[in-house]
Amino acid sequence: MFGPHLILEAYGCSKEALGSLTRVSDVLDAYPDKLDMTKIMPPYVFKYTGTVPDDWGVSGVVLIAESHISIHTFPDKGFVTLDIFSCREFDVDAAVKYFTDEFKPESYHKELIMRGREFPRSAARAAQIVESERLRLA
Repeated sequence: MFGPHLILEAYGCSKEALGSLTRVSDVLDAYPDKLDMTKIMPPYVFKYTGTVPDDWGVSGVVLIAESHISIHTFPDKGFVTLDIFSCREFDVDAAVKYFTDEFKPESYHKELIMRGREFPRSAARAAQIVESERLRLA
């Protein structure tokens, strides 16, 4: 496996929290340390306003050596999403707790998927996969 991907959808959050560039930036800035990950850049956070007035929100991402953490909010709908994709295991319960402590949703739904099921962790394994693909295509 390459690593886990946590997908969290939270409902019933305050419009004030979800509409705050500062709040989203602060959460993303602190998240890597909370999960013992390595931040490789400051969070990039911006406000989005589209063609549907109540679809505005704040989106942000922080790149980490292990992959990325992203947040997308919809303040008028009380809805926020979180994605944490990592090339190594992390404490999913701690990640959910930090997020729910910060945004205080009335409810949430989480999914955890394992990505890269055939990702080779070694050059020898990569060579085996390439060779089998070549034979299959020949």
